[in-house]
Amino acid sequence: MDSSILSQEEFEFLSTLISIESTGSSPFEDPVSGTLPYGQKPFEALRFFLEKASSYGMRTGIIDNRVGWCETGPENADLIGIVCHLDVVPSGDGWNTDPFTLTLKDGILYGRGIVDDKGPAAAGFIALTRLIKSGYSFKKRVRLILGTDEERTCSCVETYAAKGEIPSFAITPDAEYPVIYAEKGIMNIKIYTDSPSVIEASAGSAANMVPASASCVIDGVTYDAKGKTAHASKPDLGINAIFELIKTLDKDGVDYSSSPLMSFIAKELVNKASSEYTGCDIKDESGSVTANPSILKCGTTGESLIIDIRCPVSYSMNAITSFMAMKAADYGLSCEVTNQMDSVYKTKDQPEIALLTDIWKENMPFYSGFKPEYLTQYTEPIAIGGGTYARHMPNTIAFGIQTPWMEDQCHQANECRSLSDFATDIKVLTETITGLIEG
Repeated sequence: MDSSILSQEEFEFLSTLISIESTGSSPFEDPVSGTLPYGQKPFEALRFFLEKASSYGMRTGIIDNRVGWCETGPENADLIGIVCHLDVVPSGDGWNTDPFTLTLKDGILYGRGIVDDKGPAAAGFIALTRLIKSGYSFKKRVRLILGTDEERTCSCVETYAAKGEIPSFAITPDAEYPVIYAEKGIMNIKIYTDSPSVIEASAGSAANMVPASASCVIDGVTYDAKGKTAHASKPDLGINAIFELIKTLDKDGVDYSSSPLMSFIAKELVNKASSEYTGCDIKDESGSVTANPSILKCGTTGESLIIDIRCPVSYSMNAITSFMAMKAADYGLSCEVTNQMDSVYKTKDQPEIALLTDIWKENMPFYSGFKPEYLTQYTEPIAIGGGTYARHMPNTIAFGIQTPWMEDQCHQANECRSLSDFATDIKVLTETITGLIEG
């Protein structure tokens, strides 16, 4: 470990945080803390984080065992925030290291959450603790707000928005650079029938991940298919195993016509663009529609497919629902919206956006893979298809932490970040904190 980048204490903090397998699960009744709505592990990560913050003299709090916070600075002063999450998606297949052991190899940090979003949360914490140790005079309060169910419902930060103190301005380092001023609408649509299926099939573990494996049993024969996981907002970066399964069955001449859902997938989704099967053919400043069939289940209790859809900010999500319901009905299937989050759109002329844009420009050259031409390609505020806490927390925008010229690491196997880039993350967040305090 290069102590000039991270001290042993800082590395151990990050390592312990990564080691907690904080994927959301069913509610758990804890004899000490009461009901843990997202299961034991997300709360364990939150409790560890806040205990460490308390050791630095930070004030801390937990709301409904869903979301926590830690802060420093004069009490009752203006509040600025950094909003992160400590839950992670399941590890998935394809790892070369233990996903829940922070591994440093050839200058690269590997571990589930090192980018999304434990790494940024830890970088924000390290930035704060270093400022505290340096004797920096905080003229405002700085609060880290720590959700524990971002990957599933975002009800954690919604709880904070309803019951916690809202910062006058906040960032969420849970996306990419440069500053993000718009986010597509997000919804999950369920295509289903409650009628028992003669086929057993399964794929996917989270709505916001491209499924990396799929399998089915037809007439006693098992068929498997492999894909490549990726974030659902960028399905083209992955290979959808559900589609690969259908292609395998077709190649082998297997008859799956008894399944209305498998027939629907084969005829309406496979080898078709997202715009074709959502009915959304526009492209605006936030981009085009993307759709990702995520979770497939067929068995004695029925058949269902969850599709994750990212909708351009100027298009109606209701129109997509109506179009897909019409298509599903042709196969005797029903259509239901299981999750929906409206789009985010903010003007670009806020002074805070100008500050963050300047900080990004100044620090771009320190990130791996930088080329001088990127200064003209990747500096202006952008719109994205991913969903961040900005759509749930007032006065919040997404800022970082991935660079736009590098492969997206969110939800990928072998999720990683170079140690030098992690150091730059700390630098950016330190300058963000001081800039927002002194600006």
